[in-house]
Amino acid sequence: MSTERPHSVSVAGVIVDDQGRALLMQRQDNAHWEPPGGVLEPGETIPDALQREVLEETGIKIAIPATLTGVYKNMTGLIVSLVFRCEAIDGSPTTGEETRALRWATRKEVTELADEAYAIRVLDALDATSPPAVRAHDGVKLV
Repeated sequence: MSTERPHSVSVAGVIVDDQGRALLMQRQDNAHWEPPGGVLEPGETIPDALQREVLEETGIKIAIPATLTGVYKNMTGLIVSLVFRCEAIDGSPTTGEETRALRWATRKEVTELADEAYAIRVLDALDATSPPAVRAHDGVKLV
């Protein structure tokens, strides 16, 4: 067994509006565009983490259960991310402490704004195929 540090688990929520656009957040720390989400806290369930992260970063409460649309491994950062297609049930897009900006983006805009590793998560959620996508990346590009 490896003695390297363990993997982290994160969640991300892709909220889709009536026009088929996805809500992207621009992160405060690095200005990158991606779906809202973050790392699970100790003792936190996956649905609770998903609701918490989306609400903190967008001001929107989502319905649970949400549809799992992909599992992604950052091969260099040792993070496994679970991405869900989400339905907004309350609130309106509002920036938070970790959010520089929010934007409803079309498929084309997603690919222009986000790094490939994050754009594919949003595109997979927009497509919402079954079974969920399973992909690996280096933090920026798919591998």
